[in-house]
Amino acid sequence: MLTLHHLGRSQSERIVWLCEELGLDYELKRYQRRADNRMAPPEYKALHPMGTAPILTDGDLVLGESGAICEYLLQTHGDGRLAVKRGEPGFADYLYWFHFANGTLQPLILLVRYLERADPSDKNAPLQAARDRFEQVFSSVEKRLGEAPYLAGNALTAADIMTVFSLTTMRLFKPYDLSPWPNILAYLQRIGARPAYRRAMQKAEPDLTPVLGAVPE
Repeated sequence: MLTLHHLGRSQSERIVWLCEELGLDYELKRYQRRADNRMAPPEYKALHPMGTAPILTDGDLVLGESGAICEYLLQTHGDGRLAVKRGEPGFADYLYWFHFANGTLQPLILLVRYLERADPSDKNAPLQAARDRFEQVFSSVEKRLGEAPYLAGNALTAADIMTVFSLTTMRLFKPYDLSPWPNILAYLQRIGARPAYRRAMQKAEPDLTPVLGAVPE
């Protein structure tokens, strides 16, 4: 059986959601962050050499990295669902936004967070550059979601599943306001209405109301 090891309030929520959208039979093991530093507990870090979330086990396989896990599940259990194949409409958009999630969006949010912690003043030139990049990146997502209801086109794909964490739960770690981007907010309402997303968040984060509004509550 597939076993997903889920660290609370982490990118591993993506894989819970993917499993629910695909209707997979899987076991979910939940782990809480340490109270003193909000890091993963020792028993979670022992699962994989990198000690990061998510972790998927499938028989003897132990796999980390949410993007790799997404691709593994799509190719071994997806039966063509939630992916766009070469030659199909939206293939390039699917590839771009799937990799944009962890190649650009999530690292940028983390960069702004770390630079603000080091020095939040206007004199921090790297922070100002990162904030300018933040505006550019979010404007790009906003533009795309004005062109299509989902990132790869008219239907939800794994590109959306990879992206939504950074627009929602990540704002509990680095708060930011989505009011300037109404297309992103409308997109999150579409995501929040999906039964599979609701089931996933209830299973993964039963004590958390999904962060779908303009500002975290």
